[in-house]
Amino acid sequence: MNRFKTSKFKNTTPKIPKKDAWISNVRGSSLNSLGNQIKSSCSLVAFNTDQAGGGMVGLTSVDPGPDGKWTVTQVPCHADQVTDLDFSPFDDYVLATCSADETVKVWRLCDPGQEQPVSADRTLSLGEGRLELLLFHPTASGVLAVGSSKGVQIWDTSRDKALAVLEQHTDQLQSLAWREDGSVLASSCKDKNLRVFDPRAKLSPVQCEQGLQNNKDSRVLWMKDGYIIATGFNQNRQQEVRLWDSRKLNSSLSSVSLATSNGTLMPLYDPDTSLLIVSGKGDSVIDCYEVTTSEPFLSQVSHCLSDASTRGIAMVPKLALDVSCCEVLRVMQLTDNFIIPISNQVPRKAGQDFHADLYPDTVGHTAAMTADEWWNGGNKQVEKVSLNPDKRPTQVSAKELLRGKSKEDPSTSSSVLSTPSSSVAPSRSPSSTSGLSSGFLPSPSQSSRAIQSMLGPSSKFRHIQGTVLHRDTHFTNLRGMSLTTPGECDGFCANGQRVAVPLAIAGGQIAVFELSQPGKLPDTALPTIQNSVNVADFCWDPFDPHKLVVAGDDAKIRVWKVPKGGLVETLTEPECVLQGHTEKIYSIKFHPHASGLLASSSYDMTVRLWNLETGKEVKKLSGHQDQIFGMAWSQNGKLLATVCKDGKVRLYDPRKSSEPIQEGPGPEGHRGGRVVWVCNDQYLMVSGFDSRSERQLYLFSSGSLASGPVANTPADVSPSTLIPFYDPDTSLVILTGKGDTRVYIYEITPEAPYFMECSSFNSSEPHKGLCFLPKTMCDVREVEVARAIRLSKTTIEPVAFKVPRVKKEFFQDDVFPETAVWWESALNAASWLSGSDGQHRKISLHLKDMIPVSEAPKEAPVRKYLPSSVYLEEKTDEQKKEELLTAMVAKLGNREDPLPQELFEGVDEDEWDD
Repeated sequence: MNRFKTSKFKNTTPKIPKKDAWISNVRGSSLNSLGNQIKSSCSLVAFNTDQAGGGMVGLTSVDPGPDGKWTVTQVPCHADQVTDLDFSPFDDYVLATCSADETVKVWRLCDPGQEQPVSADRTLSLGEGRLELLLFHPTASGVLAVGSSKGVQIWDTSRDKALAVLEQHTDQLQSLAWREDGSVLASSCKDKNLRVFDPRAKLSPVQCEQGLQNNKDSRVLWMKDGYIIATGFNQNRQQEVRLWDSRKLNSSLSSVSLATSNGTLMPLYDPDTSLLIVSGKGDSVIDCYEVTTSEPFLSQVSHCLSDASTRGIAMVPKLALDVSCCEVLRVMQLTDNFIIPISNQVPRKAGQDFHADLYPDTVGHTAAMTADEWWNGGNKQVEKVSLNPDKRPTQVSAKELLRGKSKEDPSTSSSVLSTPSSSVAPSRSPSSTSGLSSGFLPSPSQSSRAIQSMLGPSSKFRHIQGTVLHRDTHFTNLRGMSLTTPGECDGFCANGQRVAVPLAIAGGQIAVFELSQPGKLPDTALPTIQNSVNVADFCWDPFDPHKLVVAGDDAKIRVWKVPKGGLVETLTEPECVLQGHTEKIYSIKFHPHASGLLASSSYDMTVRLWNLETGKEVKKLSGHQDQIFGMAWSQNGKLLATVCKDGKVRLYDPRKSSEPIQEGPGPEGHRGGRVVWVCNDQYLMVSGFDSRSERQLYLFSSGSLASGPVANTPADVSPSTLIPFYDPDTSLVILTGKGDTRVYIYEITPEAPYFMECSSFNSSEPHKGLCFLPKTMCDVREVEVARAIRLSKTTIEPVAFKVPRVKKEFFQDDVFPETAVWWESALNAASWLSGSDGQHRKISLHLKDMIPVSEAPKEAPVRKYLPSSVYLEEKTDEQKKEELLTAMVAKLGNREDPLPQELFEGVDEDEWDD
């Protein structure tokens, strides 16, 4: 039914401003180059110009100045014609240019009207003859692909030598395109072949297939999911757009013929909206299409007829769009004497609400890695940012930041090419330019939002509800449970199949219950795991639901294997025993990615790492001065954090050092503590006690522990330590203590106010704690975002945490992003210890028979009228009578006017006689 699906962009309308709002003082280049001759960052627009023999680049700003006018300036760049140019995706003011003089230059520009640099920051001499194309890498800072007549070179702008010189094309190179993740590079050529290169693997193309119909100018672009779009001409010399799957280039999936024109098509693609802009050089038409991988793969959205012919077009980055007027694309059209900004807007009620369905998160301004990291095999995606004005940074603009940066530290501006520009914010906030000047007044909804902002932000999970599931899912008649496990132990543990509970029986016995077999437990004795010594801590192997690891009072760690189907007889012999600690063990934690890698902390004030496959100790971490309250692996599995009774929070990189790489002041109280990583490992959240023994939650920046907590929030007064569970999908942290009846829930945000309190869950009797189950066990139809097992004195009960929603028939994709499959290992312990890292694959919780709420049809707002009784009750009886009499008179009309029948003449009296 996809082909009958209505697109939210189908009514997108291009808006060409009046001529006095065009950018004038422009002299477009007559050069018939392979590039688009114009490029845009969030702040600047650069274009080819004919002035000074073509060695100049024209420069203006994306937005007009305070007087509504644009300033256009020229920057002398090369000794010969500038053939192509490109802005760095991570710095609005870094521009690369290439020329017929066989050089590539990288410039740090200033705002138009200011004094521009007289020399480039970097000059690269390729020795390949006339250079035709260049393109910055989309994820790694300072990496450039440069094309000459038949060859392509990959450069790191901080080096004097190319990283790779790719195999020559057999004819004129026509276009280059990096895949969105920067892993491979595609090219089109006059020999009609499409090529895909992996520059880090081999210099020859990994694929080369004839896909074009005509050897006239062609262009190639990457779509999402590995699809390729190419524009060119068919055998009838008609402009054509073709679609390929990059995994099999031998035949295109589809093609569409456009107009009969000699103008080379210049395509621009927006991966966020799947919109494709095409315009031919010399044509005055700019078309917009929506692209899909099904038939028809091109659906026309708009047809824009400009007043001037096109020399080049550029797309303004999404971070610079005005979301208040539902602008989804902005195209800069370069003509002979003007640059025309053409805004493509979706006709919706603008200015009041942020239309999230039109604006998915887009790539930010921070490079995912350095050039060296990419060249050494790294593949990372640029972190995405929200276009919602309420979630956008509002500190300083990029222009102010860069100006201040260059004044304070001149050396910084010369080295920005090889380092990620993480500090550069978007050049303007769309919300700051609309306001009253766009012609609307604040609405009641805006007023309510203003009140909300005064009260502070609130979480969309603030009304979350904890619900104990039906009694049929409970285990009842539990007897003889141990209620005296150490404070560092969670009290019990569960995985998706079974629950392990310590018993108050000599010999450290543990009962195991299968979640698939709930009900009343028999009065007779159950088969158990006989650990032989008291249990200090225990946990299930996250990658093997049958393996239970138990730390005992005798400083030994025992590994038990529960048979399939559960315990049918008492286990007395562990699979293996790990020995190394000299004193009693506090706690044990499995590595989140590497199978068989276990961390343990002990009274001997050391943390040790174990490889369960070999049964050997592999690392020993020192540096603690007192009891270790808690420890936690980072979500990426690289670092280990601890909180200690000596009042310190420490950070270890176990593969590099046995000593902490960072430490900072922790909770002042000495009663206990726990630590968990939150917000993509940006922060550590520590639960502990203050100097008055009140429970507190602290948030530490993982990059600067020494500066102390960035935020804290009080909980309550209770003797038990709050045990945290963090869900990275929702950023919810759920906390409770052993012996508590209340479960606290907070949403953690990476900026102020950091802690956003949500509704808490209260049980009727004290519980021993909560253990959380895999996300796949949640009922997404009921908007269940977490499921836990609650252990009380005599029962085991499942608890579902649900977000109340009205339209539960839709899949709530805003609270159910793709979730990590953390119950599958990404690598083994030996690989991790040798320096490798892994990440869990992700799966979607979306059920096929549910439509995502983001795609649900919007209902027209219904105006609510108060009942008439409200108005009538406010009036006296006399007023009611007066209104009733007035209404009757109005219906009868004015009595002084003659009735209609009186205007007709009657018959004579004698005519009435027979």
